[in-house]
Formats: sequence, structure tokens, C-alpha cells
Amino acid sequence: MKQVELNLGAWLFVALLTLTVHDAAAFDRSDAPRVLDQQEKATPERYIVVAVDDAAVPAPPPAGGTPRAYDGIAGYGPSWRARATLHQLATAYALRAVNAWPIHPLRLHCAVFRIAENADRGSLLAALSRDPRVKLAQPLQTFETQTLGYNDPYVGLQRGFAQMDVADAQVVSQGDGVRVAIIDTGVDTLHPDLRGRVAGSGNFVDDDVERFRRDRHGTEIAGVIAAVANNHEGIVGVAPRARLLLYKACWQAQEDADPANCNSFTLAQALVASMDAHVQIINLSLAGPADPLLHELLREAERRGILIVGAAAEQGQNGPGLMDVPGVIEVASVGNEAASAGSIHAPGREILTLLPGGHYDFASGDSIATAQVTGLLALLLAKEPRIKSAAAERLLRASSVREGDREDGDDSVDACAALASLLARPLCPERHPSQP
Repeated sequence: MKQVELNLGAWLFVALLTLTVHDAAAFDRSDAPRVLDQQEKATPERYIVVAVDDAAVPAPPPAGGTPRAYDGIAGYGPSWRARATLHQLATAYALRAVNAWPIHPLRLHCAVFRIAENADRGSLLAALSRDPRVKLAQPLQTFETQTLGYNDPYVGLQRGFAQMDVADAQVVSQGDGVRVAIIDTGVDTLHPDLRGRVAGSGNFVDDDVERFRRDRHGTEIAGVIAAVANNHEGIVGVAPRARLLLYKACWQAQEDADPANCNSFTLAQALVASMDAHVQIINLSLAGPADPLLHELLREAERRGILIVGAAAEQGQNGPGLMDVPGVIEVASVGNEAASAGSIHAPGREILTLLPGGHYDFASGDSIATAQVTGLLALLLAKEPRIKSAAAERLLRASSVREGDREDGDDSVDACAALASLLARPLCPERHPSQP
């Protein structure tokens, strides 16, 4: 009889616990958050991001049960305690939950809340930050993409390709097998110059496959990094044998224009997906304000040995920027005098690349320069997979050269000189006097 009473008591506890957390789980029934709707994209000022500790503690089993039955809980979703905590916060602060998802690399359960119409977001975030249940509270911030011997018929028009001496570098490396995550808009995965280059994709903005393939900015970035070489098509990427993982976290402002927007929510999901896919490089051709959640994810990615390449912030901007994280390699276009000091420079003006629908056109901006450096790093990683961000950045700086005989202007990265330095042997023409 005593054993029966114990079992009954345990089951009652579980039943009560289930009722307690039912509402907390109402907006988070799976590990996969839903995509954003148009209101959430258009009015980010009415939304906040809140994270709580997620220790993934399973509910106690019935007496006489075995813990092994619950082994998989932590791996498949957030803990009941984290869900309940978010529900309590929503009630206490008059918040409406619209999205929630576990961030396993940081052991957090994260939610996007809509604040009450009469609420002051700054005061609300200050109160949440003081709440001991809250690990992180911040605005849902907005970010923008940054715009301004081959048989491939347009290779002669690739100015950046020539300026970086990519042809000589590709004699010894084409980025074979290096896994590169492009966190951007969608990409034309059917473009003939990307055939065989795409290893996977994810969409954290919408469920529109056709829209994904019509997006311009991500297609341009993918072409600069990894357009196929010697396929009698178009252009050649800096690392034409790299493997691309395409994560749509940004949406275009207009159908036929490059500018696009992203936010803290979509970018966080894409960064976690990149880490889960064990990529070696993350390309972030975008800029925006410092973001606590994204900074933590960038630090975690760097800690795991992933090289992160991002578009440089402008000098004099108020406070630190999104890429202002130790280990992130910031890139600006050659000639961009507004870029923050310490940026690495690469060609970014009138660079021929891909457009959706199998087309080609010229693109400019720090986004394009960022993609050039990402491709160059793929060439290096194919030869030395263990290279870390600090060593890679030192190598890029030390091997940068100035075009022509000009004494002014920016030093620009040089693919052949960087590979020659990495391998400690001469590879390049005489215009590289400093190579080994």
C-alpha cells in the first residue's frame, strides 16, 4: 500500500506540473520557432528579446520509474522550468509571446515578446534586466546588408579577382571542401554558376521557396565566394570548390534592389544553425548596432574555432557595432574612407557577380569586400584547417599590398601572397617582393 501511495503521489506531482507549464508551452510547442510575420518585420520597436537560463532539467519520473526514460529530453527542447519562467515573465510584465526557441550553445531559452501598446520599451527592458530570473533582455534590433587560364567567359571582367591575384593562388588551393555559412538573404540555388556548391540551406524569415531563389544580395555574396570555375559559365569565385550553407536571416526591402533588413531573432537562429552544421567560416555581409545576444553567439562561434568575417562599421558611429567582438574579422571596401580604423580592406567596387535567374551584374560595397575575404580564408583553410582567427587576421594584414605605385590609399588583401606566407614558399609573380 505504501508503494502505491508513493506512486500515486508522484503521478499527481507530474500532473500538477503539467498543468502549471501548459500555458508556458502554448507559444513554444516545438524546437523550431515559426517565421516572422509582416507586422513583426515592420514594427521592431514594439518587440523585445528575453532569455532565461535553460538547464534542460527534466520533470521527475514516477516512483519506481527509471531516469533513462528521460535521457533525450535535454537534447530535444527547452526545460519545463525555462518555459514556466518565460510564462511568469509574460504575466508579470504584460508581454505577449510571439516566438520562443532554445539556444543550446549558450544554454538559454529565448523568446520574442510584443510589449503593451502603452509601455515604454526602455523602462521595461531596464526592469527586466534587474529581474533575477532574466539572463538577457534587449531590443529586437534591426540590421542592414552593406551595398555599394579559365573558360568562364566573364573572368576577364572580374577586377577584384585580378587585384587580389586569385588566379595564382588557385594553382595551389581552390577552397576544396571548406564549409562556409552565408547568413544573408536567400540565394538563387538553381543558378548554373552555383551548381554543386550548395551543401544546405535554412530559411528563418518565411516559407517561400521561390522568394528565397529570387533574392539578390545573398546571390551576389555566394557568387563572389564560390562561383564554379571552368564550367563555361559566367565568372569564377574566389574559392570555387568551397561548400556553401545558405541561411536566410534577412529580407529584401525591394524586389529588384540589394538593400535588405535582418533582426536579432533571425540572425540568432542562423548563427546557431551555422554552429550546428559545423561550418568553418561564417560570412556576415551586414552591419548594425551592438547586440548582446548576437555578441554572445559570435563569441561562442569564435571559441569553437569558426572564422567570422563581417562588414566593418563606420567611424564615429554611436557606440560599438555588431562586429565589435574579439576575433571577428572586419572588412571594408578599398577606398571606403568612412570605415572604422583597423578594418581589413578588399576590392569592393564594381565587382562582377551573380544575380538571380542565371544572370550577372556588377555590385559594390563592403558586403562584396567581405565576401572576397571569406573566399580568401577558404583558400587558406583548405591548406591549414587549424588556423585560428587571430593568426588568420595577422596573415591577411601582413600579406596585404598596395595597388600600383600609389603611396596613399588602402593596402588590400592579396590571395597569392597570403597563401605563399602560409605555406612558406614562393608562389606569386614578381609584384610580391615580400613573399618567402
